[in-house]
Amino acid sequence: MTSSDAPKWDVVVIGGGHNGLVAAAMLGKARRKVLLVEAADALGGAARTEEFHPGFRASSVAHLVNRLHPDVVKSLNLAAHGLKFETDEVLPSVALSKDGNPLLFGGAYGETLTGASDAEAAAWKTLRAQLFRYAGILKPFLARRPPDLRGMAFGEKSALGLAALSVRRLGKEDMRDFLRMLLMNVADVLDEHLEDERLRGLLAFDTVLGCHLGPRSPTSLLGLYYRLVGEIDGVAGAQAITKGGMGAVVAALATAAEKVGVTTRKATTVKRILVESGRAVGVELDTGETVHAKTIVSAINPRTTLIDLVGARELDTGIVRKAQHIRMHGDAAKLHLALDGMPAFKGLTADQHRARLVIAPSVDHVEKSFNPSKYGEFSPEPVMEITIPSLVDRYLAPSGAAVLSAVVQFAPYRLKEGWETGKPKLLAAIMATLEDHAPGIGGLVRHAELLTPADIEARYHMPGGHWHHGELQIDQMLVSRPFFGAEGYDTPVEGLFLAGAGSHPGGGISGAPGLNAARRVIEMRG
Repeated sequence: MTSSDAPKWDVVVIGGGHNGLVAAAMLGKARRKVLLVEAADALGGAARTEEFHPGFRASSVAHLVNRLHPDVVKSLNLAAHGLKFETDEVLPSVALSKDGNPLLFGGAYGETLTGASDAEAAAWKTLRAQLFRYAGILKPFLARRPPDLRGMAFGEKSALGLAALSVRRLGKEDMRDFLRMLLMNVADVLDEHLEDERLRGLLAFDTVLGCHLGPRSPTSLLGLYYRLVGEIDGVAGAQAITKGGMGAVVAALATAAEKVGVTTRKATTVKRILVESGRAVGVELDTGETVHAKTIVSAINPRTTLIDLVGARELDTGIVRKAQHIRMHGDAAKLHLALDGMPAFKGLTADQHRARLVIAPSVDHVEKSFNPSKYGEFSPEPVMEITIPSLVDRYLAPSGAAVLSAVVQFAPYRLKEGWETGKPKLLAAIMATLEDHAPGIGGLVRHAELLTPADIEARYHMPGGHWHHGELQIDQMLVSRPFFGAEGYDTPVEGLFLAGAGSHPGGGISGAPGLNAARRVIEMRG
């Protein structure tokens, strides 16, 4: 590198999704001179709020806040930058029923249960407390690098040390049960404790949401633990819709980054990461421009980063093989409906339509919906999570109209018949299911937008259309995320760090990968 090529920037951050924004803002706060480069013409990635039909806006892929890490909120002072929720109450859930007999799951993840028997409510109260205790053991890992098994960092302040301390505090009986349940599937756990199929179906759905797993898949209970460690304002298991949609989270992060001097370039694609003598020294943009920096932080997909931007020639063959085999075939679709009026779901009051509505009638129904996806097909009776965000924020739809947003589980990335012919069929199956629970909803539809995993891949640059950038399963978590040899945000290329959802602790709108990666860069004096 010549003197004229001396770095103008301390850090280049690749990707302006929420993790890239968190990493950039944290590094800017630490007095690094940061350039953030985003390929799209808007920041936020899959957390943007977008107009999908004239006058109708919705959160693009993610549509609920349930795990935005408190360290991100506090460190970047997001409340001062405009992030707020419409109400102080957390969003309840409703397990819908075709017969108009829903189950109301109130408070922070089922603090109250309405519509079940007294015996079932008592059984759930006991199981809920147990699940939260066990999920709490995983919590110390979220805002830290995964444990360094090579260094065996078991110190009191390490994640392993804190987790070990949490296990010791469980008591003998709880510790034995925690270890017994650790790798169980959620269906077996529910079989042991609960009888109400509506409640069991809701819990099974939440466990597998966003993953290629059924409730009877081994280790699936980990998915429920992962959900329960999320929090809002210190309330574990809580979830909310933000005023302005998920784009409000992005806007607050972008303002935080701007306030600490981060420079952002949108509609600019990184063509390759420049490597000299095994060290990242900058990036080449699609314009042909070269930008040098001491440190490169990639908040995009890890496989894209290493294989496409660094290139196989700069990497050990074992690393190339591991990166190429990260499992990341998405299994969820996103539906947006522009409605001419409010739908009426069976058995719900007007106010209860503000809740998160779940169609997952039983554990067996969720499992049967999963089975076709293993063979490149989708279920004729899909399971889904529904919100009507225009009830929280009237600016998302014209007066008298409404927006319905739904995550539809088990829509395989590699559909056997192809999505060109399969998408209309999936949409018809979804609408038939919605009609069973909200008669007449089809007559209200002004416009429907269905994003398959293939659409999500193309629009948001997410390989496989997988919102976690890699399956959240035991062999792709903690020290194995994205794979052993690139865990802990470091990569085999000196000066290159990973900060996206493909890194620990995974996807969802948490900001934890970006936060942890920035802390690692600062620790390494990058």
